[in-house]
Amino acid sequence: MKRQNGLLKIALVALIAGLIGGGGAYYGISYFQNNDIINQATAIPSGSNNGGTAKVSNVKVNVQNQSEKAFQSVKDSVVSVINLKRDSSSENPFASLFGGSSSPSKKGTLEANSEGSGVIYKTSGNAAYIVTNNHVVAGSSALEVIMSNGKRAEAQLVGRDTMTDLAVLKINSSMVNKIATFGNSDNIKVGETALAIGSPLGSSYASSLTQGIISAKHREVQVPSNGSSAGNIANVIQTDAAINPGNSGGPLINLAGQVVGINSMKLASDSEGTSVEGMGFAIPSNEVTKIINQLVKNGKVVRPVLGIEYVDLTNIPSKDQSKVLKLPSSVHTGAVVMKVVQGSAAANAGLKQYDVITSLAGKKITSQAQIRDVLLAQKIGSTIPVTYYENGHVKTAQIKLTKQSSNVNFK
Repeated sequence: MKRQNGLLKIALVALIAGLIGGGGAYYGISYFQNNDIINQATAIPSGSNNGGTAKVSNVKVNVQNQSEKAFQSVKDSVVSVINLKRDSSSENPFASLFGGSSSPSKKGTLEANSEGSGVIYKTSGNAAYIVTNNHVVAGSSALEVIMSNGKRAEAQLVGRDTMTDLAVLKINSSMVNKIATFGNSDNIKVGETALAIGSPLGSSYASSLTQGIISAKHREVQVPSNGSSAGNIANVIQTDAAINPGNSGGPLINLAGQVVGINSMKLASDSEGTSVEGMGFAIPSNEVTKIINQLVKNGKVVRPVLGIEYVDLTNIPSKDQSKVLKLPSSVHTGAVVMKVVQGSAAANAGLKQYDVITSLAGKKITSQAQIRDVLLAQKIGSTIPVTYYENGHVKTAQIKLTKQSSNVNFK
């Protein structure tokens, strides 16, 4: 019995081994057979290629959204502004020796010096008016604009203002078929969509559109020094819509297609050289309209001034606020008078160095930029109340406003 069991085990093992070996042989044969079938099925077909032609589907997808509608309503009013300068190297250096003039203002070839953007905001008769940045047109010998359709037109400078970095140009209205409208910049909200239109890196990229949001409504930034406006603080709209060189002077619009700001500058790095992204700034439309109306009327902006230099109280260390300014602990905001021009409106009203202005024309002063905003709303010759602290004592006075001096550092 044991022997039979042993033979049975051997037989079973042999049978299993046979099945395994047979299975392996079976699957091996199947694999080669199937491979032959695959090779035949995927062989490159011969014959004509006429069946490989394609066509575009006539199915239309409507992806229009509010951003596109806003862009379409404004884009034809946006232009590229070309700053042309005479090339003095093409002049005859000996012209003055023979009674000629070597002045670069009338001789030399006009060449593109820089490019920016602008927006047509009004037509009147055969004239059309464009707002742009002062730094776009500064130093030009002549100006030219390129319309959204590529046509060129000669432009004339109506007026410019270094303090707000705004300028107005005039062109013939014959080529204008669209003008932009200004919205109320006081109504914008942080977080709402903002669109920037312009010519980044020049007219080759004209009518470029970027989208972002309103990052801040009232941001105080130092205006880059360009000689006369050094030290000026601008109250601007901050946006993360991409603003690049060439976008300057173009519009920042809302989703209704209204211009709520004029793009002016961007912050690329901080004082320590750290690179930053998405920090562009635009001049609010409410300020833009006030300035350009004066430029159209007078060719310049005539401002009432106090006749002082000042800094924000928050820039003064707390120990100096207490020991030097002698302010009570309840006072946290205001503008510190650093210098008073002799014979100025502020001097005549009794203001002195280290006085702290906390209210002007009935408006509380919480930052130094507010003084400029208050003054822009006043007329020369008007009298406004001022509240200030002198040696820790609160005082009030009446200031009769005078014209701006040639030195714009004094406000």
